[in-house]
Parts: sequence; structure tokens; C-alpha cells
Amino acid sequence: MIVSQDPATEEVLARFEEDTDERIESALADAQRAFEVWRATSFAERGGGLRRLAAVLRAEAEHYARLITLEMGKPISESRAEIEKCALGCEHFAEHAARYLADEPIATSAARSFVAYEPLGVVLAIMPWNYPFWQVIRFAAPAIAAGNAAVLKHASNVPQCALALQEAFAAADLPPGLLRTVLVEGSGVERLIGDGRVRAITLTGSSATGERVAALAGSALKKTVLELGGSDPFIVLADADVAAAATTAARARMQNAGQSCIAAKRFLVEASVAREFESLFADAVRALKVGDPLDPATQVGPLARADLREALDVQVRESVQAGARVVTGGERRAGRGWFYEPTILADVTPEMPCCATRPSARSPRCTA
Repeated sequence: MIVSQDPATEEVLARFEEDTDERIESALADAQRAFEVWRATSFAERGGGLRRLAAVLRAEAEHYARLITLEMGKPISESRAEIEKCALGCEHFAEHAARYLADEPIATSAARSFVAYEPLGVVLAIMPWNYPFWQVIRFAAPAIAAGNAAVLKHASNVPQCALALQEAFAAADLPPGLLRTVLVEGSGVERLIGDGRVRAITLTGSSATGERVAALAGSALKKTVLELGGSDPFIVLADADVAAAATTAARARMQNAGQSCIAAKRFLVEASVAREFESLFADAVRALKVGDPLDPATQVGPLARADLREALDVQVRESVQAGARVVTGGERRAGRGWFYEPTILADVTPEMPCCATRPSARSPRCTA
């Protein structure tokens, strides 16, 4: 059973039976048929389809934004921005795909030599929940502009977003099956990767999942694109505008409740400005409004799942036990919903659970 649950209230929004083998076979067959038609279209036709998709996204922006917020908890203002970013992404590839994929002449002794880009086929996308529309569109728009079709295996906590994306493609009058959603848990991915109609796989997720997907795809000699996150440093040197750095740091860390692969994650501050930065950073974080993500004034919503909050709480508590100092936050919020107070830990060292990297003993100490 795949469950859609509101992170802000813990209310169950919908339940879905996992797709049967027959439904998965139907999705793959539909995608392959769509590819056979779509691969023969011109860039102008593909661009027209992507522009229609952008128009659908904008026309239904409020509905889609609300769905994002209800399923994974980000503030509604961020959900609206996500939908607009999706529309812009569709329009970008509609405009530029022909140039990106134009034949590239190569100088050789032959009468004519060139590199040509041909459609691959059906692309399997294994996507995360943190940007449930954008993560899909950022792969689908260029893949479809290049003449491919797609099968989407989305994160299990955003099934309604996954289905809504498929419906948006249909509403844009794109070929049936050009993007097909399958509702399966992670254990169903191996079958999808092994199917001969799937010619490439793209994943955004954890390193552990990436290793497994890469091994399965490699054994079948299938192309992969893996985006496995990171541990991005935010570095403040002594000559910085410390006030501006602190304000920027608060948003860089807390956007999407911190659930972003490109969020600032480690704050490395030169000692001479560390105390000033810490104070201003803490003030900026405390000033963020935490609450109902459907309220336009809210800046930080809940975490997306209960287990994510539990893991964060364990990291914080164990890091404090190991010597980290709580500057602000450090606690779950009382009441319903998977809220956690925006938190800053100082005096962090690489061996602490909250430090995502394990640099050598000679690496600089984290000061905030």
C-alpha cells in the first residue's frame, strides 16, 4: 500500500494499491508505443508540446502547488515557485533543444564527418520527494525534447504528485504514454531497470540507492545519470559582509525546511568573525516563521516524513552529547505534524553525527 500523508497534520490523504505486474507491463508498453511515434517528430512539434505543457502547469498552478504542499509539506509560496520553474524549464527546452542537439561537424579526412544525437528510447526516472514536480520536469523536459519517452517511478510519499504529472502531460495533448507513472515501492525498481524497453535510467537520491541502481544498470549496459546530493559548504571569510552572509545563510539552509540537495549544509567561518556571524545567523533563523505550510506567510514547514524528523532528532541529540553546542532550536515542535525547530549547532567537529563529511584530522574545524 502506498500512502499519501500530510506532514503538517499527519492526516492520511489517500491510499493507493501498488501497481500489479499487468499495470506495469501496460505502462511500459504505452511508453514504448509513444516513443515510436514521438521519435519521428520534429523539434518544432516537440517544442509545441512542451509549450502546451508549460501552459497547463501555469493554468493549474494553484492546484498543483497545493498538492505539493499537502503531500510533502513545503510552504505554499515555495510550491508556487516550483510550478513556475517547471513551466520555465519546459519553455527553455522548447526553445533551445534544436540548437543543443544539432549535428556537430567534425574535421576528418572523410568527405563529411559529424556527431549526431538520436533518441534513446524509454527513460526510467527514479525521483525524490523534495521537489516533486521540478525533479520530474528537469529530466522529462530535455528527455522529451530529444525525442524520448519516460516512465516515472516517484517517491512513495508523493503518489498524488506523480499521478498529477501524468495527467498534465495528457492535458497538454502529448501522445498517450509519453510519460507514464508507475506506483511501486523501491523493490519494484529492479524489474523496471531490467526490462528491455527501458534504455536509460536517471536517479536523484541517496548514495546507497545510486550504487544499487548503477550496478543493476551496468549489468544490463544501460546508460545512467545519477544525482546523489552532497554536503555543500558555506564559507564566510573575514572580509565578508557578515550581516548579508548571515541573512543569506538562513535562507540557504532553511529553504524547503532544509530538504534540498543544493542547500548550504556546513558553515565554515573564519575565527575573527565567527562570533558576529553566529549571533546574526541565529537571529535570522529565529526570525523565520514556522507553521502551517498552506499559510502564505510561513517560511518553514514540517519535514516530509516522520522517520526524517526522528533521524534528525537523533543526529542533534548525539552531536550535543559529543560536545556540539545548541545555538538555537534543537527540539521537536509540540503538537501534530512532523515539525522540528530550525536549529544551529556550533563547535561541531567532523566525527559528530551532524557532520555529513569525514575529512582528515587536519581539516578546519566547523565553527557554526
